[in-house]
This record gives sequence, structure tokens and C-alpha cells, in this order.
Amino acid sequence: MSDLSFSKNLALIGAGRWGKNLARNFYQLGALHTLCDARKETLDSYQSIYPDVQLVTNYEEVLKNPAITAVAIASPAVLHYALAKQALLAGKDVFVEKPLCLDSSEGEELIKLAEEKGLILMVGHLLQFHPCIIRLQELLGRGELGKLHYIVSNRLNLGSIRTEENALWSFAPHDISVILSLAGHQLPNQIRCTGADYLSKGVADTTMTTMRFANDVRAHIYVSWLHPFKEQKLVVIGSTGMAVFDDTKPWEEKLLLYRNHVTWTDGNIPQANKNDAEKVALTQAEPLQEECTHFLKCCKERIPPRTNGKEGLQVLKVLQAAQASLNEDGAEKNPHLKNALGEHSFPQFYAHPTAIIGSQAEIEAGTKIWHFSHIMDGAKIGQACNIGQNVVVSPAVVLGKNVKVQNNVSIYTGVICEDDVFLGPSMVFTNVINPRSAVNRRGQYQTTTVRKGATIGANATIVCGIELGAYSFIGSGAVVTKNVPPFALMVGNPARQMGWMSRHGEKLDLPVSVSEDEVVEATCPATGEIYRLTGNRLELIPAVGLEVDSLVNMLSAKE
Repeated sequence: MSDLSFSKNLALIGAGRWGKNLARNFYQLGALHTLCDARKETLDSYQSIYPDVQLVTNYEEVLKNPAITAVAIASPAVLHYALAKQALLAGKDVFVEKPLCLDSSEGEELIKLAEEKGLILMVGHLLQFHPCIIRLQELLGRGELGKLHYIVSNRLNLGSIRTEENALWSFAPHDISVILSLAGHQLPNQIRCTGADYLSKGVADTTMTTMRFANDVRAHIYVSWLHPFKEQKLVVIGSTGMAVFDDTKPWEEKLLLYRNHVTWTDGNIPQANKNDAEKVALTQAEPLQEECTHFLKCCKERIPPRTNGKEGLQVLKVLQAAQASLNEDGAEKNPHLKNALGEHSFPQFYAHPTAIIGSQAEIEAGTKIWHFSHIMDGAKIGQACNIGQNVVVSPAVVLGKNVKVQNNVSIYTGVICEDDVFLGPSMVFTNVINPRSAVNRRGQYQTTTVRKGATIGANATIVCGIELGAYSFIGSGAVVTKNVPPFALMVGNPARQMGWMSRHGEKLDLPVSVSEDEVVEATCPATGEIYRLTGNRLELIPAVGLEVDSLVNMLSAKE
């Protein structure tokens, strides 16, 4: 495959942590036409390395360039769907890093779009191009392991700690892809997943996923970024042999075969045979170069990729089912069914025995409601919310998904909280401007809207009838009486703006405002995202040139 020649017609979207490896390989293969990244300093670092490659910050330039016929996407996973869809609509072949996207319905849409337009859609499941995995698939296919019984995968390390995705979504997709291929490209009919979040609340650092297939083949995947040593090991157990793939070993020891590990006595009693391992001969190759070459070959010859959209969709369904199980502490899920993906699963939510739940309240899957809380009829609570102790959620209140409500909070009628909002301990909402005990003002409730990602600190008070902008940050004890712009940091009584906060909750090195003809930029110290202040308005510079509104919409998609 490496002897093939390719046209210089590919754009790489995202030149950061993993993108640099894709850039190197696509450049060595003679295909890299353009590098696209929102960060100019990142692009500048490539100027001397790839002097003949175009460097752009705007994705629209890629989509409109007729010389670019293929796009490789190495952006954060939350952007995969939107970026891939735009590329397909523009008539480009698409390679997207794992996972395909974050929701199976979006994955189905991408597959359908690629098929309708006759375009290549490939997912970056790297292990499928590793010589050891290819050889292992051959051994199993030829019956050298007998009947497949069990597959064990461990992917452990100290490091690569993420906050935007958990260990399951970060580490497991490659192993899921391999296990599905070894099990005959079928989905399991039972999935359970448990885990724990020790470093970042709500982001599992370690997970154990178990799968059972229709032919009683079983598998488990253990992933963790809190492990004292690195382990990347896959064990495949059959009736007449076992194979071990250890990617930390030298090439000559990466794949070992143990034959006839069990014999049977005359009394039909199994006995273990500790035979010496056979080293399986391999053709040494770099998996990433093989993967990149395969994509270019598929584009050139118009043939389906080994890891096409449908294969990526299967992996995505397993991930979603595992995540749904993780949300319910190991509840059994079936990825063939919608309820495995968090839709109408039973029980939908957990409520402590002391909690009171109205029969007409709407509460979605994965939500947890703790001691002495009261969810009243007509309240609507989204997926994976956490409602602390002694909380009241009144009729007509709307909470989006992943809303965190700390202890002793009353959320009154008229309050709307979008996704990922944080309500600190004992913070206060109001819903009437001029309350009097002797005057019934139920028809005068004001609407208070808390936009996506906003944080309200402990003991803060939010006077009704205002809007808190997306990712705004209200300090502890603040009394907010007027609208708050997106990203604003508010403190005091009455609250006044003291600065700006990033989406990640980090204070930005920016003044509160500048003149209308002045532009100042700052970088989030945690994520590297770039923010631009013009006058008294702050905007996030969107990744790969997307408009901010489009980016916010993508971040609101199912995660």
C-alpha cells in the first residue's frame, strides 16, 4: 500500500495533540494540501515543517476549495458530527477520528448522507490496522484457537487525563471495534458498565465494561488513566488455544499464541496445560500510516473502508449503551434497543426513599434525586441531572441535562435552566418582583433563564425576570438584579461584573471592557480555547472557523 501515489487533495481539521500525527502521515504520503486550526500559533508551528502546505483558520475556506476533495477530522469529539456533515454536504470524502460522533441517530444521518452522495466515510479505529490485530483475526478465522469463548482487554496508564470526556469514551472505542470484529461483527445483547470519578466530578477515570453476545461469547474492557504502569493488552481465549496481544512489548513479542491450553481426562475433567508460548511472526508496520494509506486508497479507488461509517456506528451504539449503564451504576443495557441509549429506560432515574416525586413530573434517564427533595407535578428534569438534598423543584420548572443542584435550593415556577448549569448550595431564586403575603400574585410569576453552562455560587440570590448568559459565573453571595452577559464573572451586592470566565471555569486575563475599536484576546489556561473581547462583548473564537452560534449548538448536542 505504501507504494501507491496519491493526489495532494486532503485537508486536516485540527492540528493539535493527535492531529500532528495525522499531519505527519498524510504529508509523507503526499496528500496533505491544507492544515486548518483555529489557533494561529499552532499553524505557525507547522510553517517550517510543511512549507508547501496551506495553513488556514477558517473551515469555510476548506469547504469552498475545489482542490480539496477529502477531509480528515481530528477535532474534539463534540464537533465530529457537525464538521463531518458540513464536509459531506460540500462533496468531500471524510475521515473522522473516533468516535464517529456522540449520538447514534447523528451517526445514522452521516452514513445516509455519505451513501446518498457516493462519498467515503471512514472512522479512525486505529487498532484495526495494527499488524497484530490483523494476524489475530486471521488466526481466529482459520480456527487455530477453536471456538471463541472470551475476550479480555486492559488499557491502563497514568496520564492522558481528560475533562471533556471520560475514560470510557477516550480509551475504549478502539478495543470495542476490535472485539466486535472478533465476535463476528455483531452487537452484544447485554452490556454492563461501572466506574468511578476520582479527579473530576462526573468524569469517570476508570470503567469496567462487560459484554455478552448471542453465541455466549463474552468480553470485558477495563480502562483507566489512574494506573501506576502502562498496560495495553488483549487476550483472546478459544476452546483449543489462547492468544495474547501486548502492545507494550517489542515487535517479536507483541503477539503470543498458547496452543492446547486445556486437555480432558478420561473422566471428562479439564486440566490446564502450561505450554510455552509461540511467537507469531509479523510484518512490522506503523498502524497509523496503514490507516491513513487505507483511507487515501479508498478515496482513490472508490472502495468501502474497513472501518466505514456502519462499523463506527456499531461502536457508537456500544459506547452509548455502556454510558447509559454507567449512569445507572451497572444496570443491564441492550444496544439493540433504544432504551439502552438512555431513552425511556426503566427505571429512568434514581430517587432516595425520602424524596417525594409528583406523578406528573417528567424526569429523564440517569438523573439522581437525593434525601428529602420534592419534585412537584409539572416539573421537567433532563437526563443525568443531580438533585441534592432538601431541594424543591416547582411546577413548570425546566432543567436541561446534566444540571447540578446542590443542597437546600428551591427552584420556583418560572425558572428555566439549560444544559450543564450548576446551582450552588443554598442559592436563591425568586419569581415575583413585589411579593406580599396578603396579595395573590400567582399570575405574575416572572421568567428567569439560566443559559447553558452557567454557574451560580453558594448563597447567591437571583432576582426574577432576568437572563444569565451562557457560561456566566455568579460568585458566592452575589445578588444579581439585571441581565448578565455570556462568560461574565459577577460578584457583590448588587452584583457587578469583575471579569470574564472561560467555558471551563477559568478566569481570563482580560479587562471588563475595551473601546469599541479595540480587540483583545485571551486564552483559557485549561483548554487553550481563545476568547476575543470587543467593547463589552466577549466571544469564543470557534474551533476551525465555525460561527459561535453553530459551536454552541453543537455543544448542546447529546453527549
